[in-house]
Amino acid sequence: MRVDWKPGTLIYPLPAVLISCGSMERGEANILTASWVSTVCTNPPMCVVGIRPERHSHSIIREQGAFGINLSTVSMAKETDWCGVVSGRKEDKFASCGFTKEAGSVLGVPLIEESPISLECQVREVTSLGSHDMFLAEERTRCTTHRRVSDQPRVPGQRSDEPRKPRYVSSGDRRNTC
Repeated sequence: MRVDWKPGTLIYPLPAVLISCGSMERGEANILTASWVSTVCTNPPMCVVGIRPERHSHSIIREQGAFGINLSTVSMAKETDWCGVVSGRKEDKFASCGFTKEAGSVLGVPLIEESPISLECQVREVTSLGSHDMFLAEERTRCTTHRRVSDQPRVPGQRSDEPRKPRYVSSGDRRNTC
């Protein structure tokens, strides 16, 4: 027999990504950890990101109309978690995490060089939903670094030099599983 629960956020786990925004000037870029991110359209490629209005990154993204989505890896787990609990109003997250800022080739948004894959996204619409605003954005470009992705075909069963498992978070649970 099933038991009814009140509606909530139980569509988990979702991968945690690092949302980068701002400008390339020192101290003008920020990083936000988000797991409420999803693909919503293939052609043109579009995604949505849910961000609370009181977050520092919210006003930056709304004003500039662009942001980066940087995939996280197991080796970036500590920094990914830290960026989700510390405010960028008081801290330069790029510097504190030791991340290298690189300008996106299309929109110029700051991206995280250490991320295996980064997307530059242009905001098309912002919808207030309640606790979060939904940023609907079009993917303008996708980039990767050669040291993270090989041109050689993958041999089945062969391990890569870096685990590429995405990090997952669960509602109300600070523990992360990979």
